[in-house]
Amino acid sequence: MDALGWLGLRPGADPLAWRLAITPGVCSGHGQLFGGCGLAAALVALEQATSRRVIWATAQYLRYAEEGTTLDLEVTVPVTGHNISQGRVVARSRDVEILTVNAALGDRPSAEVLTLATFPDVPGPEDCTARLTPGDGAGVLAGRLELRLARGRRRPEGDGRAGDGRVCMWARVTGALEPSAAWLAVIGDLVPSGVANARGVVGGGNSLDNTLRVLRLVASDWILCDIGIDGMARGFAHGWAHLWAEDGTLMGTASQSVIVRSRS
Repeated sequence: MDALGWLGLRPGADPLAWRLAITPGVCSGHGQLFGGCGLAAALVALEQATSRRVIWATAQYLRYAEEGTTLDLEVTVPVTGHNISQGRVVARSRDVEILTVNAALGDRPSAEVLTLATFPDVPGPEDCTARLTPGDGAGVLAGRLELRLARGRRRPEGDGRAGDGRVCMWARVTGALEPSAAWLAVIGDLVPSGVANARGVVGGGNSLDNTLRVLRLVASDWILCDIGIDGMARGFAHGWAHLWAEDGTLMGTASQSVIVRSRS
């Protein structure tokens, strides 16, 4: 299944207009649109509008979209060059702006490939028995996103003992049949799950943004989300993720700022 069908994204009468029904399949455990699914929908719309592949995109999350509502996506492509298009998407629900996405799309004729990041030394997904569920603070989209912990604490002890800010989890999008920037957008939005491990308390956070940078897309049943939390202050945490294919290909990177939350 492609990302368009998986998300349930539907074209409107205008080729630059799309609609996304906020169903449980694109929601977090709180019954609201999962931010990564919002960014994924915008990327699909932009790729359809430009016939080009995502290079970079960032979503600014403004408000929550509740389950049972509909998101209207308006695509604008102000610049189309020989190799690169610059576009944006404004997504609204009931005329209220929910998120804004800015992106660049395209390819340049170059065969050079360079990877400087290091693939983490973690067991493969088949050797990771610790499966994360919606109650673990990282699981979302119940039944559609399978997560297996490869590094880090499944549940922080709650004693306030800080960790090293690193969590690795294998993620698999159920029903995904082809590599897509949309899948990276969904999985990259797992960065807040590293906050609880870094702090040693039960909780996580809400994303203020989701920035995705795509290098190479390759077929991979599982994607390793290598999360790092750099620091926290003023009630916000800042972190990143490297998104790896099973064969060690660095497919993309994600970064986020997170509103820190705690649960009793």
